[in-house]
Formats: sequence, C-alpha cells, structure tokens
Amino acid sequence: MRGVAAGAMALSVAALGACSSGPGPRTFQTQEPGGFNPLHLLGGGGAKASTPGDQPAIGVNGYLWRATLDTLSFMPLSSADPYGGTVITDWYTNPEKPDERFKCTVYILDSRLRADGLKVAVFKQSKDAGGAWADTATAGQTETDIENAILTRARQLRLSNIRG
Repeated sequence: MRGVAAGAMALSVAALGACSSGPGPRTFQTQEPGGFNPLHLLGGGGAKASTPGDQPAIGVNGYLWRATLDTLSFMPLSSADPYGGTVITDWYTNPEKPDERFKCTVYILDSRLRADGLKVAVFKQSKDAGGAWADTATAGQTETDIENAILTRARQLRLSNIRG
C-alpha cells in the first residue's frame, strides 16, 4: 500500500512539473499596454497614440445629466454613470414622515435634450406593524413629476448657457 501511495505522489509531482514552461516565476498581464481595446480582440483597431484631446465624451445629454443631479440632490447618491446615463439614489427618508422612504433610478436614454430621452423609476417602502420595510406602490404621477422637474431644470441650464 505504501508503494502505491509513493508512486501516486511521484506521478503527481512529475505531472505538476510538466506544467512549468521555463525557469523562474511567470507573471501575467491582465491588460495590454495602453488599456483594453475590444477591437483588438476582433482583429482590428490597432494601437493609437493618446493625446489630451482624445478624452472620451459623455455618452448622454449634458443638460439632462446635470439637471438630474441637481433635481435629486436632496437624496443620497448611490451610483452615477455618465457614460451609461444612469443615476441611482440610495433610500431617502423624509424627516416629516419617518415611516416611509423612497429611492429613484433615472435613465438618460438619448444624447439630445428631448422629453422621451428620460426614464424615471421611483421605489417606495413603508414600515409595517413589525417595523420592517415593505415595498408599496407609488403614485403614478410621482415619476412624471420628477421627469418634468428634471426636464425643466435641463431647459433652464440650456437657456443660461445660450445667454452666456
């Protein structure tokens, strides 16, 4: 039995040693120099020299983005992605109504300042008799009111930019 165990151990060491391809430790690089380039994986998009003017532009309408942040500034911010156009707030509890709380998610869908380029989702929770938070329905008008407030603020920002 001892001979079988010794043979298995020797075979394991030999197999493990075969995995090594050369002397010294190997290190792996997770990204190519210059950053990740998905076109390189598809066989195109050669290396490009980076200049300060090559900064990526925001992927959504800047007025809608700024207006969204301004309008929801009273709520704690959980996540904001200017390239994907998503703003997610954390739960906000109104001090006057400590038994309910709200959370918003805003999707900016277009790079143009348009009413249909914005989608707002509002989530509401109320405390039940045991003190635990339970999901409750929001008034349908709540999302529309927030969308209108964001659009109004975006128009104000645009006009103030035009007037100089």
